[in-house]
Amino acid sequence: MKINRILIFIFLSVNLISGSCVSRKGLTYLRYSNKTVDHETISEQTTSVTPAAYKIMPYDNLYIRVITPDPQWSELFNIMPAGQGGTFTEESAALFGYSVDKYGKIEIPYVGIVEVANKTLSEIKSELDILFKNYLTDAAITVKLVNNYISILGEVEAPGRYRLTKDRLNVFEALSMAGDMTDFGNRQRVQLIRPSPYGPNIKEFTLSDRSILSSDFFYVMPNDVIYVIPARGKIFQVNSTLYTLFFTTLTSALAVIAFFRTL
Repeated sequence: MKINRILIFIFLSVNLISGSCVSRKGLTYLRYSNKTVDHETISEQTTSVTPAAYKIMPYDNLYIRVITPDPQWSELFNIMPAGQGGTFTEESAALFGYSVDKYGKIEIPYVGIVEVANKTLSEIKSELDILFKNYLTDAAITVKLVNNYISILGEVEAPGRYRLTKDRLNVFEALSMAGDMTDFGNRQRVQLIRPSPYGPNIKEFTLSDRSILSSDFFYVMPNDVIYVIPARGKIFQVNSTLYTLFFTTLTSALAVIAFFRTL
């Protein structure tokens, strides 16, 4: 009788472990927080936040290109060597880009020191347009951020560092670049680490509720780090094969013992 109880317990344990999985509810994005409210009404009332423009911080790297009808003048104000054809890669940025110092300033040849910290790219361009009018009347200036990347870590299919291809990239588009979350990604607990002049800001939010659409962290910014926390069931699922094998072997052994005891 005692062995039969043990067999029943082991049988239930094996089924529990082998059948353990993440629920459909845990894998769903943007669920309605109130099921009694009409879905169409919620959809009409959902508001989205306008993404803020990224402001330059110390240790950023800027690409500044001055183009004029006269190649000699263009070459004078650009630090990229002649013959590069305007090609600017991440590798060449360290050598030929404008690195923002710890005081938030850059130094442009023949122009001098320009303060760029806490300014958007468009604000920097407008300021440079005015500065270069002292030297050129027909210059076209391009300003871009070289270190325009985000990092996606944790329970995603392809963690890594990804370049931002547009200004208004939301968190779902960012996760899609990493192949989306795995089945063990915790939709209820996603962390975003955002650098600031005063230190990193850490925000934890859920992607299962539609309130994320109006969150300040719905749109990602350069240098953001997105971390998807693993769900609690991952450890059990990873080790389920080992547990199942152990309990199956034990069950078989006890079944053989029980058989011989009945003879």
